[in-house]
Amino acid sequence: MARIKGIDLPNEKHVEIALTAIYGIGRPLAKQIAKNANVDPDKKMKDVDQDELARLRDEIQNLTVEGDLRREVTMNIKTKMEINSYQGVRHKRGLPVRGQSTRSNARTRKGKGKTVANKKK
Repeated sequence: MARIKGIDLPNEKHVEIALTAIYGIGRPLAKQIAKNANVDPDKKMKDVDQDELARLRDEIQNLTVEGDLRREVTMNIKTKMEINSYQGVRHKRGLPVRGQSTRSNARTRKGKGKTVANKKK
């Protein structure tokens, strides 16, 4: 099993898909990384040799991924909360941050519905 940035990449998946197991790498970026490292994106991870794996590691080394990226995102959210920006206030209250409707939906952010008595009239 190949390890990059402390993540075990699945052996049975293609390189392009396996790289998406790393936080901060999606399909388009994984395809670009494979192309820059001269690795066939349709090759299975178990068939990638050590030389190709080293080239993939070098490409990923230049990116902000995994722990560094998680820390950066968390710090950005905390900063927004400290300066009381609109998004920061929404984060504090546990409401949707990006303008979604909250009248009938948003149960993922708001949690289980609370029944209000005498609402019918």
